[in-house]
Amino acid sequence: MHQDQADVAEQLCALPKTSIGELRALWEKLFGGSPRFPVRRQLLVHMLAYRLQERAYGGLSKSSRRRLESLAETHGNSADRTFRVSAQPKPGTRLIREWRGETHVVSMLDQGAEYRGERYRSLSEIARKITGTRWSGPAFFGLKSLQRIEIGKSR
Repeated sequence: MHQDQADVAEQLCALPKTSIGELRALWEKLFGGSPRFPVRRQLLVHMLAYRLQERAYGGLSKSSRRRLESLAETHGNSADRTFRVSAQPKPGTRLIREWRGETHVVSMLDQGAEYRGERYRSLSEIARKITGTRWSGPAFFGLKSLQRIEIGKSR
């Protein structure tokens, strides 16, 4: 299912404002049944957003799937294990961010990014252009250059 980029962005922006009943109905439509586990609203929104993007732009690459399987085998269900993963978006990745009622779409390139037909060296340049103030691009777009993932830890 290939959708227009603006249509997907519109759907993503609407998710946080959608009622829990409508979110569950969308889950059934996208996943073919009810969630098999208890899920809080915020997680439901994130999972639906991922699924909408996955259907519109494609899922994980084979190499990403292999990497995740390898990490799962290595770390399994062991408690209190951590590892680091790069959160640098790959070329071709689209970042969608709503700012003050307007949706902004950035496409990652081999070097830099494209925003509204112009190339930029960094996400920070684009964040600055959008907001008019100095922002960390990765922070503005919800990324970090290095994430620490904790496995098996509860809050």
